[in-house]
Parts: sequence; C-alpha cells; structure tokens
Amino acid sequence: MQPWHIRDFHPDDLDQLIGVWQESRIEGVRPVYSLAEIIDACSNGVAAVAVNEGRVVGAAACKIQDDRAWIVMLAQAMDWRQQGLGSALLAGIEGRLTSQGIRRISALLPASETRIEAFRNSEYRVEEDLHYFERTVPLQPREIKPLSQLGGRLLPHGLWNALAGMQHEKDLIEQRLILPLARTELAKSLGVIPPRSVVLFGPPGTGKTTFAKAVASRLDWPFVEVFPSRLASDPRGLAGALRQVFLDIGQLEHAVVFIDEVEEIASARKGDASSLQGVTNELLKIIPAFREKEGRLLICATNFIRSLDKAFLRHGRFDYVIPIGPPDLTARLAIWNRYIPPAISPRINLDALAQASERFSPADIEFAARKASQQALEQAVQAPANSGEPALTTEAYLQAIDGTRATITEVVARDFFEDIDRIARV
Repeated sequence: MQPWHIRDFHPDDLDQLIGVWQESRIEGVRPVYSLAEIIDACSNGVAAVAVNEGRVVGAAACKIQDDRAWIVMLAQAMDWRQQGLGSALLAGIEGRLTSQGIRRISALLPASETRIEAFRNSEYRVEEDLHYFERTVPLQPREIKPLSQLGGRLLPHGLWNALAGMQHEKDLIEQRLILPLARTELAKSLGVIPPRSVVLFGPPGTGKTTFAKAVASRLDWPFVEVFPSRLASDPRGLAGALRQVFLDIGQLEHAVVFIDEVEEIASARKGDASSLQGVTNELLKIIPAFREKEGRLLICATNFIRSLDKAFLRHGRFDYVIPIGPPDLTARLAIWNRYIPPAISPRINLDALAQASERFSPADIEFAARKASQQALEQAVQAPANSGEPALTTEAYLQAIDGTRATITEVVARDFFEDIDRIARV
C-alpha cells in the first residue's frame, strides 16, 4: 500500500502546493509555466494532490484546450522523490481527464530537465521533431485601456531591419539608445545610465518619425505619439491637456513617446506672457518628471532646431541631440527599388537614379517614381499596341527626377551641417 493518497485539489491546498512547486524547481532552469499559470490551472483546469498524513507531498495540474490537456505542473516534495509518486500523480490526472473525454495529454519541459522518469514510466512519447517557441506580449492587461485612450499601439516587428541605408544614424541610435535600454542591468553595471529623452533634428522628410517608430519596434515597447495640435481644443487648454497626457502615460510600464515638430510648443520664449509661452513652461516641467521613471523614452523631433528654446535643449532634459540627415546613397537605392515595378527593375540603372537624386527626401523619390509611372501609362495608352518600346526606362526616371524639386535645398543642407557642429550632442 502506498504511503500517500491522491485526491482532487482544494483551494485550501494552495499554500502547500506552492511550497512543493518551489521545492521541485531546479536552480538556474527557467520553468515553462509561471506560478500564475499553475494557479489558474488548479482553479480552472484539472489538478490533483498527493497527501501523506495531512501534508501535501506532490501535485499535478493541467489546463485544457479543446480536446487536449497540457500538464503545467508535476512536482514532488524533496523527500518524496524516486518513490513512484510522479507516476501516481500522472495516473490520477489521466483518470480525471478520461472522465471528461480528454484523450490527448501533452507536456512541455525545459531541455535541461533530467527528472523525466515519471513521464517515461507512464508511456509518454518524446516528440523529437518538435520545436518550442514562446513570446511574451510586452503589455500588462491593466495597460490596455490607458494605451488605447492615448491612441498608442504596439508596432509590427521588423521596422528596424526595414530601415535601408542611413547606417551611420542606425549605428548611433543602436548604440546610444537601444543597447542601454534593452540591456539595462548590464549598462548600469558598467556605469551607463539608460537614456530617458532625446531630440532628433534634421531637414523635413528625412525619416525622423520612421526612426522613432523603429526604436519602439526594436525595443518591443508601445508607441505613443502626442499631437499638440489635437490637444489645443481641450477645455483645459493646451498646457493642461499636455500635462494630463503625460500623467496618463505614467500608467504604462514601458513606452516610446513621440512628439513631432516639437518647435510648435517649445519655441524660444520672447518674454511676453503668451499662451504658447505657458505651454513651453509646462513642457519644461513635464520632461524632468518624465525622466524619473525607468522603462520609458521620450523622442522629440524637429525640422528647425534653431527655433527651440535654449532651456529646452540643455543637459539634464535631453540625453542626446541626434542629427538625421538626407538619405544616403544606399538608402536612396533601397527607396528607388521600392517604387520601381519588380518586372521592370532588372533593366533600370538604379545607381544612376540614386546618384541623380541627391538631397531628395524619401517623399521626393516616391513622387518622382510615381510621376515616371504616370507618364509611362499615358504613353502606353497613346502608343500603338505593337510598338514594342518599353514605356519605363532609366531615362524616363531621370527625366522625372529633373522635373522634381528637392525638398532639401542647398541652403537647408548647409544649415543642417552647421547645426550638427553647433547643437548636436551624441
């Protein structure tokens, strides 16, 4: 006769069950299921405990999904191992599942787990050709509502890798922003304080917003964009609405907060008591408070960094002031390739297009590409059906480039490089 008996789990067993689970853990081995998942399975799935003289000495629990049961816990107290208790608990669980019509029982174990005799003795088969994948969504249930109210969202993966070219900017942002925030403990151990707020500056259309979104995607943090123009109609006024938005952001565990065209609310103060000056003053108070909490990053972007209030950019408010310039040659090649039809791309000289579109923003390249396509469509309709001449050629694209005005003029480019020397902080 066995020195234990198997019975259903009762809520009063919870404290002892947790103790058995803690005893059964192997140091340094991450369990597949969390304690919260185990407790949920005990309450809403099927669970059994082994009891000896009123003491819980072993436990098993599983959750049920459709016609399959997943074992989330099989544990024995330290002094009850190697006595067949694990097999007995599995048998007890199987009996309870069978009565509910469940025939398929599965278990996931860490690869380093060695205590698997109970499963082998109970004729569980090891599936060698399976891989276990896991992803934890970086959002707590309590954050869903405030994130939705803020208009924030989790961005798709891969935005960072999709940034073609701009390698200097990517390397700089990877090293200064992403690395310290993704490896916080390592950074702190080496005396690196993870950044809390940064400014991206550069000519219009150079991808500052794209970089901000890519950072959020890379960190796997929610992205919240603050639109001062939308807050202006708030009954509390722009300053009060801005204050409330940042209070609401404080409910999020992690967030990349983005303010585009920040010069609209942080321009240089001129001494008059205007409402805009009050907004600037409010923002100057908000940023230090925002920086007090870890796990959040404020990114402000501006096309006109010279117009910002000097107090806004000082040390202590922003860790870095990073320039984002026009797309480089590699970036322009990638952008052109994106807008040229795949069937036509092999006969187009992309290098020639990239060289000819220096100082073009991504939007400029898109406009020139669409312009060439539109002209080709019109020619294709008007030309005889048997002409055999390709409508889209390298020359056609070059003509479209000649007819497109670059957003980034020589003056804008010159000012940008001067601002790098005077204002950038990397």
